[in-house]
Amino acid sequence: MHDRVDAIFSHVDLGTTDGYGRFLAAQAAAHLAVEDALTEAGADRVVPDWNSRKRSALLLDDLDKMGVTPPPRPQHDAGTTTAAIIGGIYVLEGSRLGGSVLKNSVAPGLPARFLSASDPAAWRRLIEIIDARLTTADEIAEAVDAARAVFTTFEQSGRKFLRVN
Repeated sequence: MHDRVDAIFSHVDLGTTDGYGRFLAAQAAAHLAVEDALTEAGADRVVPDWNSRKRSALLLDDLDKMGVTPPPRPQHDAGTTTAAIIGGIYVLEGSRLGGSVLKNSVAPGLPARFLSASDPAAWRRLIEIIDARLTTADEIAEAVDAARAVFTTFEQSGRKFLRVN
């Protein structure tokens, strides 16, 4: 699923205003929906630094500076179990790592706070949480299912906003 999402998002030229604007819109539709759902599900009780991990405000600021109206957010059910929340956060944190590479493709002068919000230590802390809190095969399977649901949300958003079939 990661490869499919990567393939969709890699077709856009981040070096152009139009391409980068569409990229941010596609990111926003999915990211904002998932982050909101995780917050409502109680992500802060599972990942104590959840509030500092959220990047919605950065994404909305980049969209505003680009003159792009935030797109409607699809429904995303994050699930409320520890495993489901961890699975969702895993995908968002992975996208943060990918953003640190993608920011180098953004044309100079375009806002890139969302992609620049890199924190490798946050990834290591998340892996520690995963190791401590997902201890059974059922919990791991539930986290994987939640991660797949997040990837699906990003895939659908990418196809819609990046005009990829």
